[in-house]
Amino acid sequence: MAPYAGIPVLCALFVALRWDAEGAYMLAQRGLLIIFGYVASVSDAKSKMIPNKLVLAMLAGWALTFITLLFFDTGQALAALADSLIGCAVCGAILLLVYYISKKGLGGGDVKFMSAAGLYLGYQGVFPALLYGSIFAGLTGLALILFKRIGRRDSIPMAPFLYAGILITVFFQ
Repeated sequence: MAPYAGIPVLCALFVALRWDAEGAYMLAQRGLLIIFGYVASVSDAKSKMIPNKLVLAMLAGWALTFITLLFFDTGQALAALADSLIGCAVCGAILLLVYYISKKGLGGGDVKFMSAAGLYLGYQGVFPALLYGSIFAGLTGLALILFKRIGRRDSIPMAPFLYAGILITVFFQ
């Protein structure tokens, strides 16, 4: 239970900071993304694996919030759907390309996790999240190599860094 103690803190901080800037739909979606991202980060840090069940839960959470919005505001829901699907497709395509170019240096769980996160972030949120996460991962990997904690061929879990990029995007976008 202790590894997940940060979830309520992050969610409360998000709601406190973004209450006036976001509608209820975005608060719910971004809150779910904070929760699922946290769990994915802890899982990846512990086992270097993001479970498929977690990605499916992310998809289900997004679908439930979308259906709710569809019921209350169809026009906004259709605009949100287009933005979400483009975000998912763009993020998935970019990371799938990196997955194959890096000869599977990036894990398939990271690709699936960020594709699902693209639904929550939308088209405009995907790029900053990927950029920040990649910069954090690159700097951390470089520091670990310089201090001889890992070798050049060793891997580090990517989800915690991608999650940091997601948090910066969600809190400050």
